[in-house]
Amino acid sequence: LLLRTMRPRQWTKNVFVWAPLLFDQKLFQAVPFLRTLVVFVLFCLISSAVYIINDLVDIEKDRQHPSKRNRPLASGALNPRLALAAALGIILLVLPPALRLGTAVVIILYGYLLLMIAYSFWLKNIVIVDVLTIAAGFVLRVAAGVVVVQAARFSPWIYVCMVLLALFVAIGKRRQEIVLMQNGSNDTRMILQEYNVKYLDEMLALVSSTTVMGYSLYTFSAPNVPANHTLMLTIP
Repeated sequence: LLLRTMRPRQWTKNVFVWAPLLFDQKLFQAVPFLRTLVVFVLFCLISSAVYIINDLVDIEKDRQHPSKRNRPLASGALNPRLALAAALGIILLVLPPALRLGTAVVIILYGYLLLMIAYSFWLKNIVIVDVLTIAAGFVLRVAAGVVVVQAARFSPWIYVCMVLLALFVAIGKRRQEIVLMQNGSNDTRMILQEYNVKYLDEMLALVSSTTVMGYSLYTFSAPNVPANHTLMLTIP
């Protein structure tokens, strides 16, 4: 039950930490690879702690939801005190290995934790800020990957593209929730009333076109890309 609450299926979101390893051409170097693997595991654990906290915060709302009411905490199958103790234990557990990777990793990891806790309690109820916060979480994952491998070829343009891709994912998630709500889903989150499909479609169009522009600029203006501009062939 606790493992279900930790949402292991959501750990795939943490693949963003691998981006610097790939773009910095260190994928086949043992030490950077292992350091990135450790950061990936740490982000999986800390994000699971966030999911537990989020479910504790939303426990009453989830009980009114047709599908979320079956979650371990909302259904009463999992003791809230046990869940809170597990979340706190995970938060403390990741500290020693994070310290071994460096102070910067600790700051990013626990900065992500604080940001997501703020999201659970407050930021998710503020229109636009909610999707920006989700995007910021992805960028912090990338930043951790940059720090841990000391990436030298990771252009700021890649940060721009990662931000935009994360926004695309977050806005797309909101759009899907709105469509489901219009089709009869009884989603209890008030923030969904601040959005509509037309507005979200406009945002998706803006973000997707800006992503293409950002990546295009990266292919010929970033340092350490081929001087003959052949990377531009990847734009399509």
